[in-house]
Amino acid sequence: MSRLAQTHGLTDVQQEILSTVRDFVDKEIIPVATELEHRDEYPQAIVDGLKELGLFGLMIPEEYGGLGESLLTYALCVEEIARGWMSVSGIINTHFIVAYMLKQHGTREQKDHFLPRMAAGDIRGAFSMSEPALGSDVSAISSKAVRDGDEYVLTGQKMWLTNGGTSSLVAVLVRSDEGHPEGTAPHKSMTTFLVEKEPGFGEVRPGLTIPGKIDKMGYKGVDTTELIMDGLRVPADRVLGGITGRGFYQMMDGVEVGRVNVAARGCGVAQRAFELGVRYAQQRSTFGKPIAQHQAIQFKLAEMATKVEAAHAMMVNAARKKDSGQRNDLEAGMAKYLASEYCKEVVEDAFRIHGGYGFSKEYEIERLYREAPMLLIGEGTAEIQKMIIGRRLLEEYRFQG
Repeated sequence: MSRLAQTHGLTDVQQEILSTVRDFVDKEIIPVATELEHRDEYPQAIVDGLKELGLFGLMIPEEYGGLGESLLTYALCVEEIARGWMSVSGIINTHFIVAYMLKQHGTREQKDHFLPRMAAGDIRGAFSMSEPALGSDVSAISSKAVRDGDEYVLTGQKMWLTNGGTSSLVAVLVRSDEGHPEGTAPHKSMTTFLVEKEPGFGEVRPGLTIPGKIDKMGYKGVDTTELIMDGLRVPADRVLGGITGRGFYQMMDGVEVGRVNVAARGCGVAQRAFELGVRYAQQRSTFGKPIAQHQAIQFKLAEMATKVEAAHAMMVNAARKKDSGQRNDLEAGMAKYLASEYCKEVVEDAFRIHGGYGFSKEYEIERLYREAPMLLIGEGTAEIQKMIIGRRLLEEYRFQG
């Protein structure tokens, strides 16, 4: 076990879960990750293994067939999985955001209907906020829902939908002006709909099309797609929580979980990059000795390890704050910002340690070098995190003069 990124105060159950996941990563993910990533192949065998381990139900309450574990346990599992291959952690992240939103905000009927099958991994979740012209401005959502009897008719185009093809349940955020007069703040006229669909591409249900996979620089294997709604009819009982106008708050609650997840992914990728760098530095020799004995390389390793440790500590703090029931947007924003930035820096230093070989697809660091940038964007850019952090600090340290 690594000396870095240890978490104190874990229960025996948590330690057993993490040990099982770590063993699975070492045996089933790391040996095949780079080959699958280069082929942009969905890791079906790995996903099936995660299903057998019960990880799709990790945070779902026991009454619905899940393990009922904490966000901290989930984040530490994500850290381990991302250490093996970040794309796999993305497959379970969106699933858990939807499960969390259902657990926190769903009606009793919605929980009973979806959560047991989500815990078993038979229903895979995805969530959709972004749109082609949206960027970070969630208030500018243009997709709409219009009431028509006992149904809503949804129209619009969504973007950057992780698990868009493989999911069978999508939480979609759209504008719904019903009951919200003109002039209502945009975030108060948004609603989350629970949209069931068939896995796959093309028209996956009447009025709903998943065009195909978006070709990406990294973060391959997992399917990232668009979602096009053209007269999509959704029953009124599939409004998350049963009441319109609450979608923005529900999504932001889910995104806080997502930001802890992205921080955990950054920690896992950075830890793997450090492992690769410190190993290669002891194998490669120049000027008559291993490059690890050169002071310049030792300085790099020292900085990398310190960043891995710091990011892990902030991620754990953010997860524990959320688990305690307290507001954690400040801690989640800090953790996501620091972990993603440090991940990029640690990966680049490991890349530099590898020298010319780091540029070769034969070496794992090449894959990590293409994966790390996604973390700078996912679940809110660094600039968005700074805005959140700055506003929260001004709330906490308001000058009373």
